[in-house]
Amino acid sequence: MSMSVYHSIMKVVAPVYQRVVATELNKMGLRYEDLLNSSSPDIGEALELADPAVKQGRQRRLKRASDLSFKAKNLQEYAPGMKLEPFKEELWQDVLKIQARNEEIAQLNAHKL
Repeated sequence: MSMSVYHSIMKVVAPVYQRVVATELNKMGLRYEDLLNSSSPDIGEALELADPAVKQGRQRRLKRASDLSFKAKNLQEYAPGMKLEPFKEELWQDVLKIQARNEEIAQLNAHKL
């Protein structure tokens, strides 16, 4: 019973939260994946294995966001017609594969404990 109430509440709240997050990301021209901590082992490995264009795009978006934040401006003032995709995924599938691989390795080595 409590899980069904939780899921029904989340179905209502999640889209609202996503719109709010998308608005904030679009102000700086960021993607949700740009906020992932690259010092995390799984994410760092996914970034190392990513296509150079993906890494370069992420780096440019982060630099642009830093610059816009410093100037107290938002991206729409400079590029009003720019098509933004705040929830486009380029790394997440690789992160999931790396996590699954690491979990499999841990299970295979569990007998050594």
